[in-house]
Formats: sequence, structure tokens, C-alpha cells
Amino acid sequence: MTGRDAGLRRGATVALIVALAGVGVMAGCGGPTYDGGLAFSFLEKQCDFGPRPPGSDAHEEMGQWLVGVLQGYADEVSVQRFTVLDTGGSEVVLSNVIASFRLDARERVLFGAHWDTRWIAEKDPDEGNRGTPILGANDGASGVAVLLGLAAMMSDRSPAVGVDLVFFDGEDGGNGGGFDSFCVGSTFFAGQMGDYAPIYAVVVDMIGDSDLAIPVEPNSMNACPSVVRTVWDAAERVGAASFTEESGAAMFDDHIPLIRAGVPSVLIIDFDYAYWHTIEDTPDKCSPESLQEVGSVLAELVF
Repeated sequence: MTGRDAGLRRGATVALIVALAGVGVMAGCGGPTYDGGLAFSFLEKQCDFGPRPPGSDAHEEMGQWLVGVLQGYADEVSVQRFTVLDTGGSEVVLSNVIASFRLDARERVLFGAHWDTRWIAEKDPDEGNRGTPILGANDGASGVAVLLGLAAMMSDRSPAVGVDLVFFDGEDGGNGGGFDSFCVGSTFFAGQMGDYAPIYAVVVDMIGDSDLAIPVEPNSMNACPSVVRTVWDAAERVGAASFTEESGAAMFDDHIPLIRAGVPSVLIIDFDYAYWHTIEDTPDKCSPESLQEVGSVLAELVF
């Protein structure tokens, strides 16, 4: 997660699409149960690779593992590879990984998360640690884990709509001098969509915190209040008590490039996390219960 963007406001209201409302109705008809324990095992596995900033061996190994897991679940898996310059001016290869379900479905939704981790722990209270890469259990691994848990569900039972899981690379590689160097994977993806036009998108980030509280993200609300309502109504139906009606901090995250490309997009995030961009962002700060709560909301949207 890159930080807050207090200046970005989108005033456009996106009308609730009839098909989207239909998804919400179908979701209440007894879908399968989300497995938070399985999702947590995916979180731990990612952390076993170590810090995963682009250009590292761990990043390459994690990418290969991610593709392999998804190939066992999805109807189709593709990889968008592209080259960028890192903060030191060297070329580095990034990869967005896309897993699709129900290829026959015209109406589609997108769920996204970033799979890279921060290359420095610049928020660590110990100055000696601030040049160290972070493990990213919550900031990176938690969102990926939730989507992988959803992929496992959809491999056993087809969702009611077409679903595309997009694992964005290069979300957290910026140098802090501006937002242009963050969210480069989602920016690349948004520029390559062509005729692809999902009904809406939901991005999950930093949702593994064992003390989970998810407010409404203002940029999401300003751009597409009807989609926010759809997601929060789903949370109410499944009893996801961590979803609150309060307004949180406005964030620059992977939903912003999608919004700018015309896709109604919502960010689910708990930014109130003491270990953000520190070396203490480790699995013991996360919980299967938090992953299950968020995963159950996503499942409610598509089953």
C-alpha cells in the first residue's frame, strides 16, 4: 500500500447497473463457504519466499509459484510482462498475473490485489532498519491470499458471473516523491484493456490485520457510490462486522488507474496498521479470521 492521496477526488456518480444488482441477489442464494484457513496458508507461503520487491530472486520465485497455483484453479491464466526503470534507474521486469473464470460469461467483475512488496522499510521506528525490504504479510500477501482462496472456491463451483482475478505487480515500488512511481502494474493493465469492460472492480489491500476495521475509502465513494453500497450490503449479509460506514483516509492504490480508465472501482483496505512499511509486517500480525471475513464478502458478490 502506497499511502494516502488527499488531493484526488472524483465526483462522478456511476449508476447502479441492473446486472450488478442481479449479482447481489444471486449471492444470497447459498453459495459455498469461504476458507480463511486456506487463505492464511497462502499468506504464509508468500512470506516463506522472503521480501518480494521486483528484481529480487524471491520476486521471481513468487511469480512462478503464483502462476502455478492459479493454473490449478482457473479456466485461463495469462501474464502481462513489461519493463520499467526502478528507483536506481535500472531496468526491471514486472508481471501482472490474470486468472479468469467463466470465460463464456459476457458480464464480468474484476478483483485485484498487488503481489509485490516494498523494497525499503522507511516507516520502521528503528532508523537502522529503514533500508531493509519488508516481508509484507499484510501489505501485499494478505490481498493475494484472499484472492487465491476465492480462486479455490471458484474451481469447485462456477461463479454466477465471469470473474477475473488480477494480481498487480509494482504497486509498492515508488520512491515516495510522488504517486507516478507507484501502482505501475495497474496503470499498465488499465492502458491495455481494449474492449475489456468489467461491470465493476474491487481491489483488496492490507486486509489481513488481526484487528481488522474497514471504513469506506473516499475516492471509491466519490467515483462509484453505488458499487460501494453493493459491496457493503454484501458485507452486511455475511455478517462482516469489520466493514463500517465510517469514512476513512483517501488512498492512492490500484483502484485509481482503473477508475481513471472508466471502470467503477472500490478499494477495501484497513490502513490503520502500526506495522505499515516496517520490518514487523509479519504473519503473526495477521489472522485467518480477517481473511475469511473479506473473502466471504467477495464470495457473496459472485456466488
